[in-house]
Amino acid sequence: MGSVSDLRKGLIIKYDGFLYEVIDFLHVNPGKGQAFVRTTLKNLENGATLKQAFKKGDNFEIAQLEEKDAQFLYKENGNYYFMDLETYEQYIIDKEKISNCGLLLKEGMECKVKIAEDRAIGIVLPNFVTLKVSSTEPGIKGNTAQGGSKPAELETGAIVKVPLFVQEGDEIVIDTRTEEYIERK
Repeated sequence: MGSVSDLRKGLIIKYDGFLYEVIDFLHVNPGKGQAFVRTTLKNLENGATLKQAFKKGDNFEIAQLEEKDAQFLYKENGNYYFMDLETYEQYIIDKEKISNCGLLLKEGMECKVKIAEDRAIGIVLPNFVTLKVSSTEPGIKGNTAQGGSKPAELETGAIVKVPLFVQEGDEIVIDTRTEEYIERK
């Protein structure tokens, strides 16, 4: 069992029969009355958010979270298919649980699948991925690395801002935490 002092961002808890991820929390100490923790919880089944206040003495179950190395196989009908690299077991995760990470997934890419209570609940991408630019506006003579930026569509469908010198067909490195351009390969 967990207590209020265990709450932190990213913690997976079981509350009212559902798995929730703590998105945000704030310790509140009013001038009068008992201190409490105000949280924003994300339901890992349907993606809904819940605002919940926990006071001292409230308990909840902390879900055991496991991360397994997996390979992204393909996307079909809003579901993403992954294969465990050790057991070859397949995990199916719907697009609500993947969120924006799905735009940076490329077939064959290795990542980690988050598992709680024998269910795949999300993924963790590597910090940096290399993707090919499928379309962007052409550069203009005189563009430099210190110049402006332009939108570029990547092979996965994601759109990121890139420097003006980046052309179609270039491979670029993207930081998956911020979804920003890092460098051209």
